[in-house]
Amino acid sequence: MAQQLNDALRILRIKQIKAQTNIPNSTIYAAIGKGLFPRPIKLGERISGWLESEVTAIMSARIAGKSETEIKELVLSLENQRMANWG
Repeated sequence: MAQQLNDALRILRIKQIKAQTNIPNSTIYAAIGKGLFPRPIKLGERISGWLESEVTAIMSARIAGKSETEIKELVLSLENQRMANWG
């Protein structure tokens, strides 16, 4: 149970996402603007990160060939779930 919680709360910084996905920062931020990637979590005044579980879900959807509409729905669902779980 504790390991599942740790996995669910693992935070990735932009450099880690870039290293895992080979997607440039500008493309990630453009996708956020289009609703195709979750918004970052503010960790401090000048620090943001993303839940690894959300990044994995988005990349899995892309690999599965989901449409942009389906990915937008997934992003919205992930962000709503984040708010429901952690407010």
